[in-house]
Amino acid sequence: MELLDILFPINLGPLTYNCPEEFVGIVKPGMAVTALLKNRSLKGIVIEKSSRSPSGEIKDIQKVHGDTPFLSDRMINLLRWMSEYYLAEPGIVLKNFLPKEAFTKVKRRQGKIAPFLKGGRVGCSFNIINIVDGAISGLMDSISRKIYKTYLLQAPSSMYEYSFVLKIISGIRGAIILLPEVSQINEVYPLFSNSFGERLCLLHGALSRGERSEAFEKILSGDADIVLGTRSAVFAPLRKVSLIAVLQEQSNSYKQKDSPYYNGRDVAVMRGYLERATVLLSSTAPSIESYFNCRSGKYTLLKPEDSIKRPRVRIVDMRFEKLLRPYISKPVVDASRRYMKRDKRVMFIINRRGYSTLLQCGDCNYIEECPDCRIPLVFHKQDMSLKCHYCGYVLTEIPESCRRCRGYNIKLLGAGTQRLQEDTEEIMGTKTLRFDSDRIRKRSEIFTGTFNRDDIRIIIGTKLLTRRFCGPEGFSMAAVMNADLFLNLPDFRSAEKAYQEISSVIDKIEADGEIFIQTRMPENYLFRYLKNHNYESFFLEEINRRKSLFYPPYSRLVLIKFMGKENLSAKLLDIIKKTDRDVEILGPSLSKRKGKNEVRLLLKSSVRGKLHSAARSFKEAFRDSKDVVVRVDVDCLSLE
Repeated sequence: MELLDILFPINLGPLTYNCPEEFVGIVKPGMAVTALLKNRSLKGIVIEKSSRSPSGEIKDIQKVHGDTPFLSDRMINLLRWMSEYYLAEPGIVLKNFLPKEAFTKVKRRQGKIAPFLKGGRVGCSFNIINIVDGAISGLMDSISRKIYKTYLLQAPSSMYEYSFVLKIISGIRGAIILLPEVSQINEVYPLFSNSFGERLCLLHGALSRGERSEAFEKILSGDADIVLGTRSAVFAPLRKVSLIAVLQEQSNSYKQKDSPYYNGRDVAVMRGYLERATVLLSSTAPSIESYFNCRSGKYTLLKPEDSIKRPRVRIVDMRFEKLLRPYISKPVVDASRRYMKRDKRVMFIINRRGYSTLLQCGDCNYIEECPDCRIPLVFHKQDMSLKCHYCGYVLTEIPESCRRCRGYNIKLLGAGTQRLQEDTEEIMGTKTLRFDSDRIRKRSEIFTGTFNRDDIRIIIGTKLLTRRFCGPEGFSMAAVMNADLFLNLPDFRSAEKAYQEISSVIDKIEADGEIFIQTRMPENYLFRYLKNHNYESFFLEEINRRKSLFYPPYSRLVLIKFMGKENLSAKLLDIIKKTDRDVEILGPSLSKRKGKNEVRLLLKSSVRGKLHSAARSFKEAFRDSKDVVVRVDVDCLSLE
């Protein structure tokens, strides 16, 4: 009797089945099979020969699909690593590896154009940048020698990123290129399609089921050896992988929002290691963790000579400039009129994150912080309180005076796109276009002629605007209307995210254009380094702050959420008492969501083994509970 462990794409681990004689010698790890599970025939993947003989009846494998494995041994090892690292059942990881469409073959349609491209592009023009061979020689050497190595490209622009990747893959086979958003793939698709034709395969969530199964068929057959996609394309079952490129690696879109809460960038690095492939991470404003890995020797930094002209950055001090509205300065209006007279387009960016409404002193600019975590407290209008979203600290009485200067000029910060649109049209006497999630609900709405209307010269949007279009989009000027809200999110990463978000705005502006940043905190180090496009100095100052507060990359984080109707506090406190002292626990923080109690714990430690062990203890404590749902987010980027 030959026993095999089969993994199904459901929330379970491997199950043991008998391999009938007619399949002995045929079935190999990674192959797809059909077997009976709770009276249903399901398709799964053979993981390995079983080393144990379970008690009770052992069912037979019913069918074997194809004669080659869907997953290589290296991909099975990646699956195991993800399950262990992200504390998720292997079956849930498999569901991300191979969605059900991968098991269903469809007839390939020749000459088909990807449907998400049919809406047309929005007038974005690409000028390929000439990449000097010296900038890529070391990377190409790693590829030719088939050794694992991770590089970080600090690019001067997103166009430089695209040109760099095109230069690299022109002479290799077996490449995966990741971008954060489907709309960005839409923009760069012609660049890659013109160069690689049928060798190029798209893989992302906007494809239909038939298109997705067709994509897997092309990859498995070897017809396509270059995969362009979003986060999940990191699992593309290429037989040979020479390069994995993660463009705009700092983007939060690479982080999965449900189990397994993996980061596509980090999985790309691990897959590169297992495949003995070269990994290229690139960004105009890299994540602090990736840049830190370069400083510590884990990654190799590629920093081309900065010969590309960039738009001029102007800091507008809202304390002393004339204001036409509390959030619209006269310098921004005057500059906008000047560009509009030249038939140029202007972009206004305003942060609409509802939870970011903060309490700030108008005299000294002090913002109420958590005394323990030193991050801004969030104003909750419904119960008129200030709360810390990390440890659960609550300030029930809104202070009437500033804690720092004792002044009484306390202000609530906040304005949305709709109000900004109304006021801008009134002040400027012109029509504007609003671009935010309230107006743009579908991808198809992005690609409309409205965006290029000749009578529209000012476009108002959230960061969604900069994420949905390549750059530069023909904008000559931009204004970040409420930069302080970018900076003062209730998050220790707020300065980093602010630098990245504003950098993405700069990337959309023509080289001889301008970007205005409105702030009441012009002395903040963020604006000084943004003005001079000096990321390295920003990194050094930010990393010192992280070290003093023991935040990543000097520690690791795990966010655990418990949701249920029962009171979980007593049980959680008992587990907390038994937790290793090397693991710091912030919380529990209790809130109500959809009629249920939600309790959050933030675990922090520099010792990964102890951190994972502690997180596993909390998860296991509720494994048999039908009333409590536990979600574990390893390396969390958000507390929401």
